[in-house]
Amino acid sequence: MRAMSAVGDRFSQAATMARENPELAVAAALVVLIAVGVGLIVLRSRRTAGVKFRRLLAAEDEITVLMHPNPDPDAMSAAVGVASLADQVDVDATVQYPGQIRHQENRAFRTVLDLELEPIEHVSDLAAESVVLVDHNEPRGFAGADGVLPMAVVDHHPGDGAGELFTDVRTDYGATASVVAEYFRDNDAVPVPPDKHASETSSDLTLSTDTATGLLYGILADTKHLTVGASEPDFAAAAYLYPGVDQDRLDRIANPAVDAEVLEVKARAIAGRRIEGSFAVADVGGVNNVDAIPQAADELIQLEGVSAVVVIGERDETVHLSGRSRDDRVHMGNAIAAVLDDVDNGNGGGHSRMGGGTIEPEVDPTGEGEPETVDRDALADGLFRAMAGDV
Repeated sequence: MRAMSAVGDRFSQAATMARENPELAVAAALVVLIAVGVGLIVLRSRRTAGVKFRRLLAAEDEITVLMHPNPDPDAMSAAVGVASLADQVDVDATVQYPGQIRHQENRAFRTVLDLELEPIEHVSDLAAESVVLVDHNEPRGFAGADGVLPMAVVDHHPGDGAGELFTDVRTDYGATASVVAEYFRDNDAVPVPPDKHASETSSDLTLSTDTATGLLYGILADTKHLTVGASEPDFAAAAYLYPGVDQDRLDRIANPAVDAEVLEVKARAIAGRRIEGSFAVADVGGVNNVDAIPQAADELIQLEGVSAVVVIGERDETVHLSGRSRDDRVHMGNAIAAVLDDVDNGNGGGHSRMGGGTIEPEVDPTGEGEPETVDRDALADGLFRAMAGDV
């Protein structure tokens, strides 16, 4: 009773002070409000990106998970991971992409994991208005892409693109798959071993064997088996995914049958390479499968004495470039971008170790003239200068 009386006295004294000093009471109230606001900001800032992303997804009814044109395993695995996370919070997710899936490794990835991926050609083909971009940060590759304002962006490539509600671009990561794997870990999702069912994990969120296998391969593919461009988070993500990985399917994806044309293009690149110092440029001419060009670049960079290489090829009058570097002096993405910036209809870029670009044909608007051809020898000269730092 004495304690209650003492508390009553204190309240009475506080009330009297407030009546006699209203300015002081207002100041005290403001201090309390500011303290509460700061506390909420600190609490929100402590939420991990994965938790924020899951809550963002949960607020939607349906989403489109959009990959870049001609998606690779990193893009496909990250997209499927986002779709899986969305599905577990009762959101319908459709994975879509412009272009084609051509590379034998990419086709094997899709087939072995039995992925549901939908091609698009026009903005009207998007399955939902709410769009999540993965493995690129600006929509491209289909009619009307410029008019798409993504709800969210999850990527590891440098660029200026951003999501309306969420942007997570980690250029220090070797793969977008690592970022998505981290989202599952942030939400305490348990990887499901290949010999178990999700119901045996006693967890609200799980990481399926298919998704875990795909994400691990996405990391391995974009970091050359964790040897190029990999950072500590990539290793941590791989370790987290490992218990859920199906080793047999991982091997089937990694060792698909090789297309005969790919072997022929590799041979042409090796035989026709031009060497200046430790740099190489190879023009393989016309190809039916443009994915043979980056594979030829992967082959050339393995040659003794070669530290940076660019392979040039052509399909349907469009010139394609693919470059690789293991030379700390050569930022391949910047080198290709610098050369193609000075070429009409040229566009290129990429990372320090890997880059690419295209040169679209210059068409006469009257339709009467022939498309202008690219001077390939001059292009090769420019690439050598760029790799040497003379840009």
